[in-house]
Amino acid sequence: MSGLIPSYTITELKKLRIPEIKRLKSCEITSDGEYLFTVINPQTDFIKVQTEYAGQISNSVGGEDLDAIINKELAHAL
Repeated sequence: MSGLIPSYTITELKKLRIPEIKRLKSCEITSDGEYLFTVINPQTDFIKVQTEYAGQISNSVGGEDLDAIINKELAHAL
């Protein structure tokens, strides 16, 4: 885990409503001590664009689309 930004559990994050999430500093989200993802709440357009670039690079090497995950779960449940 990073020592540069705060770390919160997914349980803590789920307690927040949208206006509260919008106020949140960038942070790491964990579950049972395992890293899940990083929330980047850009405070400038430059940071937003840089975050999009980093996300695009990450997506090029892994991850699935939400629809694909949902469809796999639905198919598995049948």
